[in-house]
Amino acid sequence: MSVDKNTVAKIASLARIRLDEAQGEALAGELSNILGWIEQLSELDTEGVEPMTSVVSMTLPLREDAVTDGGYPDKVTANAPEAAHGFYAVPKVVE
Repeated sequence: MSVDKNTVAKIASLARIRLDEAQGEALAGELSNILGWIEQLSELDTEGVEPMTSVVSMTLPLREDAVTDGGYPDKVTANAPEAAHGFYAVPKVVE
């Protein structure tokens, strides 16, 4: 597939990029080369190749999905300016 100057001008307009005449001609050739490489990829035989999300096969560690309170409220509230009964104590903001 080849890209002409008019197509490059249209793409530049959509991307809001200002191009002069010389840049348009150079980009037309570069875009044509890129599209040619993409067309070469369609010639590859990908039968039996599974899609992948990463180049390295990995599994994520799983944990039990359980709600807990942490079991150590004293450590959680240790840095609080003020704490009461295992909770942060904050000043009243509504009168």
